[in-house]
Amino acid sequence: MIEFPNDIYTEPSDVDPDTLANLGPLRRLAGRWEGRMGVDVNPKADGPERREYIERIDFEPIDPQANGPQLFYGLRYHVHIKTLEEDITFHEQVGHWLWEPATGLILQSLSIPRGQTALAAGHASPTADRLLVTARRGETEYGICSTAFLEYAFRTDSYQIEIIFHDDGSWSYVTDTQLTVRGSEIPFSHRDQNTLHRIGEPKPNPLMVILAKRTGG
Repeated sequence: MIEFPNDIYTEPSDVDPDTLANLGPLRRLAGRWEGRMGVDVNPKADGPERREYIERIDFEPIDPQANGPQLFYGLRYHVHIKTLEEDITFHEQVGHWLWEPATGLILQSLSIPRGQTALAAGHASPTADRLLVTARRGETEYGICSTAFLEYAFRTDSYQIEIIFHDDGSWSYVTDTQLTVRGSEIPFSHRDQNTLHRIGEPKPNPLMVILAKRTGG
């Protein structure tokens, strides 16, 4: 059972405005990335379909965020994926990755423009080389919310993403989404994986940009 303070209103007074300096294990995600070896396995009527894809991800530092005494540093992200055969968007996703220095809590909030959102959670040390966050359908804290059609046809029961940081500065991920597909008694494991390489450096969070202008930096 997590113990929270009695004072739920007072925000921290010693907040460092420099998000990039306080992201813990998320610092290595900041910036722009590209991966050209993505693999997606998804359910189809005649059996699983394997698709290769090209992916770009932008991680932009946001200003520190507080829930009363709880303090987060984070990244806003945007994922855009297309296949090798088509220019049309294969997958679009936006959200945030958040780090709570006081507890090591990591959160990923995500939204997919097909009527689905999730909030996944995990813990890691500030220097971790591996991140793992999970969410489950029906949970009120770290759960999954979908449209009525997705609940009917492709119900998402659980979600997890594992990120591995590599010595050369790149990173890889594997997502595993467990689906209950209408008409099938066997759960389907929808998997995506890719390795991303940096193509753009991170920019400071908005407050740091303002402070830099004031001091002439």
